[in-house]
Amino acid sequence: MIRVQEDDFDVGAELARLSDGNSAVGGICAFVGLVRDMADDQQISAMTLEHYPAMTEKELTGIEAEARQRWPLEDALIIHRHGRLEPGDRIVLVATASAHREAAFEACHFLIDWLKTRAPFWKKEEKASGSEWVEARASDDDAAARWNETGSAGKAAG
Repeated sequence: MIRVQEDDFDVGAELARLSDGNSAVGGICAFVGLVRDMADDQQISAMTLEHYPAMTEKELTGIEAEARQRWPLEDALIIHRHGRLEPGDRIVLVATASAHREAAFEACHFLIDWLKTRAPFWKKEEKASGSEWVEARASDDDAAARWNETGSAGKAAG
């Protein structure tokens, strides 16, 4: 399931829905991303996330489909917020449910890595020095690239 929204989300309620009525779920893995208060040694007062809805939802749907192809998932969830957020606010929830923990862990890790590099969100940070758009980070690209390497992560049996 994919949701892109301005409103906050209830992590507990969202995770409960992943296994509600499905006794095949043996484990749920989740990642919650938060707005930090610092970037490059500068205080951040807010972050604004912008996106093009149709483009974003299409890409997130593709990322989720790729995870479902690679791992035996019972369910998957990506919630990503947009709009103006302040330090401590939740930005993203990525969660996976599977019969076995390894598939849930790997799929969740994969989803957040690919989300960071492939989802079309634009971030602007508000600092004392002014507002500036956040550039892509090589470390995020490196993390996502490991899922493309032959013989590395992916295709977990569970």
